Amino acid sequence: MEKNIAILMADLSGYTALTETHGATSAADLIDKYIRIAENCLVGDSKLHQRTGDEIMFISDYPDFLLATALNLETSTTNEENFLQIHGSLHFGNVLTRGDSYFGSTVNLAARIAAKAAAGTFWCSDDFVASLTNNSICAFKSLGRHLFKNINGQKELFEVGIEKARTTYIDPICRMLIVNPQNAIHHPNENELYFCSTQCREEYNKTHCIVQGLEMQKQS
Repeated sequence: MEKNIAILMADLSGYTALTETHGATSAADLIDKYIRIAENCLVGDSKLHQRTGDEIMFISDYPDFLLATALNLETSTTNEENFLQIHGSLHFGNVLTRGDSYFGSTVNLAARIAAKAAAGTFWCSDDFVASLTNNSICAFKSLGRHLFKNINGQKELFEVGIEKARTTYIDPICRMLIVNPQNAIHHPNENELYFCSTQCREEYNKTHCIVQGLEMQKQS
């Protein structure tokens, strides 16, 4: 059977860095937390369809519900201490349903748009914006027309306008969010640099010393 659905793809930015720094157990715990957050962000008939690694695919028959879900997801994750930024895509189109799976170029394009989106942003297709019954929920910034591998024609993309409630600090080693700098490890010499742990600060200092040593070698 074929039908039109809205798709939201949401990835964790920096998941590989976190895994390399804090290990598989911490990474698995973060995924469990991500799923709990995602389930609490669902609006209307939106549902969590599947998870692949650190990417979650959400679906809905109504694009407005899925947009609201994406906005909830952004708000919830950015307020979560020692979590990761998310990035993702919103798309609307025809899919083939077979069992509990979805097939077709709509799914493929949603995944490709998500891969382009910068950390902390959601990008959406012109098809998604056109399918909304109320597009005044948030602003949409045009990102121009883009080509995608194995996708015919160009697609105009938009960035979903998301208001940032606070200044975001990010651990430069594991990429985790520092929501409350007062509870973080502050770099002694760099005012705007915070770490989730002494482990990350030590790794940063070690890497910084290596880089400085290489620069000195080039200059000598």
